[in-house]
Amino acid sequence: MTLEHTKIRPDLQVVANWIEPSSRVLDIGCGNGELLAYLGREKNVDCRGIEIRRAKVNQCVAAGLSVIRGDANQDLSLYPTDSFDYVVLTQALQTLEQPRAALEELIRVGNRAVVSIPNFGYWRVRLSLLFRGRMPVTESLNQPWYETKNIHLCTILDFLGLVQELGLEIEDAVVLKPDGTPARSPVTSARANFWGEQAVLLLRRK
Repeated sequence: MTLEHTKIRPDLQVVANWIEPSSRVLDIGCGNGELLAYLGREKNVDCRGIEIRRAKVNQCVAAGLSVIRGDANQDLSLYPTDSFDYVVLTQALQTLEQPRAALEELIRVGNRAVVSIPNFGYWRVRLSLLFRGRMPVTESLNQPWYETKNIHLCTILDFLGLVQELGLEIEDAVVLKPDGTPARSPVTSARANFWGEQAVLLLRRK
């Protein structure tokens, strides 16, 4: 199956809906390039990607995507300020060595940053810890603790605290349920922090 016929993940669809046509986008940790391919095809976006796994880079390049091998822990500082309209980091902030520094770099390199995170405050996660005493495995946290790359897990409210600490503005936000559909609760609510499996936020400097 080609990327042209691959249905993108629900959080990536939220991201794609926010991206303006003909804009410049950098996707960090772009994987097999499904978001880049979609944006290029549907919105004529100037898409670039960074991916640390060589096999995924090769897959992207073979599909005609502009992707280089790089490490988000080190390479974001190489990009000039405001060199992109959007910098995207989906389901990866919790895997980085210094999430705060990475978020600062995202909002420096791009006019806007789009970030999606798994929610460690999700009710199934809480129940797993409370009743089983075990690290949870869910749709968005889908590996056992000894195999996961996640080193800085947080709740939605934790992430909102970091956003506030950095003085960033939330331009838009969507909380997603396990089936990928949007929750009705606003991202800042305790209800969203309990029922939402993941959150996607569009951020900009004030």
